[in-house]
Amino acid sequence: MDEVQDRTAARVLLVDARDRVLLLRGCDPARPETFYWVTVGGGLDEGETYAEAAVRELREETGLALTAGDLRGPVWTEVSEFSFDGVHYRQRQEFFVARVDRWEPTRDGFDEYEERFVDSFGWWSVADLDALRDEAVFPAELPRLLRDVVGP
Repeated sequence: MDEVQDRTAARVLLVDARDRVLLLRGCDPARPETFYWVTVGGGLDEGETYAEAAVRELREETGLALTAGDLRGPVWTEVSEFSFDGVHYRQRQEFFVARVDRWEPTRDGFDEYEERFVDSFGWWSVADLDALRDEAVFPAELPRLLRDVVGP
């Protein structure tokens, strides 16, 4: 079995006035034929708190500049194992919520990996997530998390 790399990450449920969450559509560069949807977020830099990483990742991945005080949470914590670009990770991640009336994300802050694996953005309601069949969504618990954030 491959060596597992431990990693910490912060994720953001960016929710608009229509109670939709912003997701990024991407693929693993090692498996470019398989697409999935994922929340905004990524790994912590040395010395960063989870909330600091969440706002940095939000700015880099969407162009939206918020402060840690604009976030609610963490609303959920999980440990996830996955492979990406040939590396197997065990990632402890905390999820935060940020609300906006509306937002048009940009790719201006993408790094090399994001440029390679993210091809689009999409706003998703709970009903949209429940109906999705052809592509995976991460975390798999996202429909429940979004319900908890926006209500029934």
